[in-house]
Amino acid sequence: MEARDPLRFLQLEVARLSDENRDLKQELGSLRASVRALSALQDIIQRMTPDVDPLVLIDDLLASALKAVGSSDGSLLLRDEETDEMVFAVVHGEARERLTGYRLPKGAGIAGWVAEHRRPLVVRNVREDHRFYPKVDEAFGFHTRSLACVPLLESQRVLGVLEAVNKNYDREFTDQDHDLLMVVAHLASIAISRAEAFTSATP
Repeated sequence: MEARDPLRFLQLEVARLSDENRDLKQELGSLRASVRALSALQDIIQRMTPDVDPLVLIDDLLASALKAVGSSDGSLLLRDEETDEMVFAVVHGEARERLTGYRLPKGAGIAGWVAEHRRPLVVRNVREDHRFYPKVDEAFGFHTRSLACVPLLESQRVLGVLEAVNKNYDREFTDQDHDLLMVVAHLASIAISRAEAFTSATP
């Protein structure tokens, strides 16, 4: 039997430990980001009063969530109940100024699917998913690779959806990312519902 090369073995072991150390550092960084995001969310919850603009709160909620999941681009789309279109109400990232106010046709894209089915969705390669709506990328010169999308619900009513796009360093969205986005979507739904209730109660 051929003897094992001790130098080669040590080189492989060093490489393995380096990879393991890198993964642990990334995981620790994600956990720290999640803790910071949850702390920021707690602060935002305290600001949920009738006199605060809900879109300002949602902007802060989205910023905290994107930072925690490691994504620089994301948006919150609200459903226009008259047309059933999805409107980009709050946007973060390179297309922020241009994309805000843009409307998706009824049922279009992954956002439309999530709103229609009231179910969250993580797509690791949007180009291989038939639900992807490429016209947004084409219109704004953006390149969507991956996407995590969760619905905003008030009982059986769909208020909109929240999206995180292109996790940094080409990494994949995780179950932890999904859970955090669901928490943020729930808080955003509360903020919107409270604002609507306050508006309707105001003479």
